[in-house]
Amino acid sequence: MKELNAKYNHLEVEANKYDKWIEKGYFTAGDKSKEPFTIVIPPPNVTGKLHLGHAWDNTLQDIISRYKRLQGYDMLYLPGMDHAGIATQAKVDARLKDEGVSRYDLGREKFLERAWQWKEEYAGHIRAQWAKLGNSVDYTRERFTLDEGLNKAVTKVFCDLYNEGLIYQGERIINWDPKAKTALSNIEVIHKEVEGAFYTFNYKVTETGDCFKVATTRPETMFGDVCVVVHPDDEQYKHLIGKHAINPANGEALPIIADDYIEIGFGTGAMKCTPAHDPNDFQIAERHNLPKIVCMNPDGTMNELAGEFAGMDRFDCRKALTERIEKEGNLVSIEKHIHQVGHSERTDVIVEPYLSKQWFVKMKPLADDVLKSQQNPEQKINFFPQRFENTFNQWLENIEDWCISRQLWWGHRIPAWYHKETNEIYVGLTAPQDSENWIQDEDVLDTWFSSALWPFSTLGWPEETADLKRYYPTNCMVTGYDIIFFWVARMAFQARYFTKSYPFKDCLIHGLIRDEQGRKMSKSLGNGIDPMDVIEQYGVDSLRFFLTTNSTPGQDMRYVPNKVEASWNFINKIWNASRFVFMNIPEGYNTKNIELKNLAITDEWILHRLNEVIEHTNSNMDKYEFAIVGNELYGFVWDDFCSWYIEFSKSGLNSDNEIVKTTTLNTLIVVLDAIVKLLHPFMPFVTEEIYQTLHQTDDSICVATWPQLITGLDSNKANEVNQLIEIITTVRQIKVDNDLKPSTPLRIMIKDLEEKNKLFNQDIANILQKMCKLEWVDSIEDEYLVRPIEGGSIILPMSEVVNVEEEIQKLTKEIETLNKEIQRGTKMLENQNFISKAAPEKVIEEKNKLENYRNRYEIVSNRLKQLTSK
Repeated sequence: MKELNAKYNHLEVEANKYDKWIEKGYFTAGDKSKEPFTIVIPPPNVTGKLHLGHAWDNTLQDIISRYKRLQGYDMLYLPGMDHAGIATQAKVDARLKDEGVSRYDLGREKFLERAWQWKEEYAGHIRAQWAKLGNSVDYTRERFTLDEGLNKAVTKVFCDLYNEGLIYQGERIINWDPKAKTALSNIEVIHKEVEGAFYTFNYKVTETGDCFKVATTRPETMFGDVCVVVHPDDEQYKHLIGKHAINPANGEALPIIADDYIEIGFGTGAMKCTPAHDPNDFQIAERHNLPKIVCMNPDGTMNELAGEFAGMDRFDCRKALTERIEKEGNLVSIEKHIHQVGHSERTDVIVEPYLSKQWFVKMKPLADDVLKSQQNPEQKINFFPQRFENTFNQWLENIEDWCISRQLWWGHRIPAWYHKETNEIYVGLTAPQDSENWIQDEDVLDTWFSSALWPFSTLGWPEETADLKRYYPTNCMVTGYDIIFFWVARMAFQARYFTKSYPFKDCLIHGLIRDEQGRKMSKSLGNGIDPMDVIEQYGVDSLRFFLTTNSTPGQDMRYVPNKVEASWNFINKIWNASRFVFMNIPEGYNTKNIELKNLAITDEWILHRLNEVIEHTNSNMDKYEFAIVGNELYGFVWDDFCSWYIEFSKSGLNSDNEIVKTTTLNTLIVVLDAIVKLLHPFMPFVTEEIYQTLHQTDDSICVATWPQLITGLDSNKANEVNQLIEIITTVRQIKVDNDLKPSTPLRIMIKDLEEKNKLFNQDIANILQKMCKLEWVDSIEDEYLVRPIEGGSIILPMSEVVNVEEEIQKLTKEIETLNKEIQRGTKMLENQNFISKAAPEKVIEEKNKLENYRNRYEIVSNRLKQLTSK
């Protein structure tokens, strides 16, 4: 007979289960008798191991997947990984450097072989971590953003957009990463505060000999200057327009031109113009047909235009050039200031605005199509929380063209070829027929270009596959708010354009995970947490429960070890409660298809509470409110089931009446079975262990049936037990407050709100006697004390409990507390904003609370008057 160990050991419980689940094919989708439900995993980069943020992200997805599977859906949770162009190439470059070689020593083909080796190595690490986390993914459908099928999809998308005029090649100012030597899109640039300076120089007018001042934050770019710009109406400079000024960096005469981009009175009022190294200067050059001169090399060193500074790093050049200009007497001032400077998201170097020929996607028509679909309830993506839809829409409304070419080797090669002898460009699905006369573009596509197709390319698009027809559009995407721009928006417009649909119906947004002090986790701070270490210490079930019950959707979360430990303690509580149930199940007892009849009042109560929990769980799971679900399940298990019903059940289990005994046992089994199923999405391993032990089976909870509501219950009986619990709790507290032993007998009388004696049946009386040593009486002649409860009050003889002065103090304090609650409730219910926005059940709940507080206030107030009038 399978048994639970005396002590919960997460390492033993979580061992070997995952491999069995995979072997049995529990996570393989394809049951066409069921309604499909699809989630595609946000593909982790093959650059390293998963971090705590991945664990959070994956756990949310897996909770939904396991919930839907238990509900009877054909659940497809599709796994995959991202090639992560810049990041992976940097990692492989670093490994090669350690070996004393570079990618240029190897050449492109050999380097790509090493990159694929890296991918296979780290893909293995990631799969092992998925297994540790319990991700119920369908490995038979695993994809990679560089696999053959996705490459076909990427190539088709590029060619189609090019042929339709939505992809173009142009020379523009782009963000340039001098370390990776590649272009970046705007959202791959992170702005950080750094200390910089305003350098102000004297410029001498060649025609008049006059001098005026020009300020810049980047003196090294002066070698690319083509003019000085002033406002056409600026009285200070009007007379100089059309003349020339000497560039202090190289002695060249620069034309002084007028453009209303310059703001009169801002700074010196005169601006140097470097069209190849500043996007605003580029626009001025376009308007005035000026040359665009690049003065730097792709690695961030100065080119031959810098003269004596050629080959020098751009920042070293800044310092040396300024020193030389100072010696020549043309430095006016250096004023330090803090400003925002763009850094590469991947290499963390300062980004250089750089004139470069790149490939771009024309974004406005694509974005407008998505914005239009967001106005249609049938076509829109639903964001949870809803506020992130505004973030999504605002970015699309202000979108800029997307630079998609990257100067890398690892990635999807751009399907464009250049004729060796003419200026002709060929873009196609395959190479030109006379390929010996053509050279393919060396660049690859931005990583996000392929991951933008992820929801449909992974299912076989552009082919009309059976999986694409069945599982697309997908149902839910789970991701962090930090990549709404990077990924969510791009998936939306690619899906809308190529599949005429949303990529997913719902988009659940979570926050970032931070350390205990609220700081972002980073290598520099040394505060990162390896989820595998947490799993070793507390178990994955504890980690998963912590990650999903300590933050509301869209909010950041702090990693607090004590809270993970609290999750472990909760699981241990479930474990011990399960052992109690198992100890009372005779060998060979049929725990399935149990009949619930001849129910005692406490059986009715726990089953009624179970129904409430199932209803609330269903409602909140469908709204992705996992923290609400987890916390309600915690309270139900810890308080209702363990603290109360198990205590109530001991009497029934020890009864000489076999019907009573069987009914109690059946109720325990039904409730425990429902508990482990409700908790299974959160903690799959321990619930599997308990489920299989409960039913003495090898069948898995992974493919069990979600709990259904129990019919035929009497809610009035449940309400009586709620009052019974309140009586027991109140009396126990009275004994504690007055230093009475728990076994001290007390006489008790209950009155309803109309001051009439309330009578309970014999079952209630027996429970009160057993659990509180209370004697039920019809009247109390002595001085008495009163304690309000839901729907009435408890009356106890004063002489047996407390002195009058102490009672007056307690009642006075209670009056103050009730008064505050009445004021709070009244104010809330008078707030029309709350009434209109809150859920109807929440409004009803608050009204009931307020009525209860007023009833209690009246009872306590009357009793206080009685005591103080004597």
